[in-house]
Amino acid sequence: MKIVLDTNVVVSGLLQARGNPACILSLVLSGATRICHDKRILAEYSEVPARPRFKLDPQRVRNVLSKIKTDGLAIEVGGKFSLSLPDPDDQPFLEVALVAAADFLITGNLADYPPDKCKGCNVISPAAFMAEWQRQAGN
Repeated sequence: MKIVLDTNVVVSGLLQARGNPACILSLVLSGATRICHDKRILAEYSEVPARPRFKLDPQRVRNVLSKIKTDGLAIEVGGKFSLSLPDPDDQPFLEVALVAAADFLITGNLADYPPDKCKGCNVISPAAFMAEWQRQAGN
């Protein structure tokens, strides 16, 4: 299964050892699911968790990002999309999800990805993704 993670899911997964974002991050790190990214996404994954307010262990963040970069699927977006999302900073995530034909784009902020702007991409919350994961696993 191919997924794209909005930065808020990665940061939440790093901040708390329990909860849906942490479970999703564990699935990615274990290789159970494949995370898709591009250079813009990796740059944001690097910059946001380094903000002092999060107080995250820099070595742990580097280890997680290294695993994501190494084991993930690097996507070249190519041309520009006309997506008109409410926040232009969210566009790389949707572009990568569309080009990669990702099964899901997972975000804690569904309002950032209005369905009429997502060109059929399946954008879901961490809780909805974990419910779908468990359903597919037959649990």
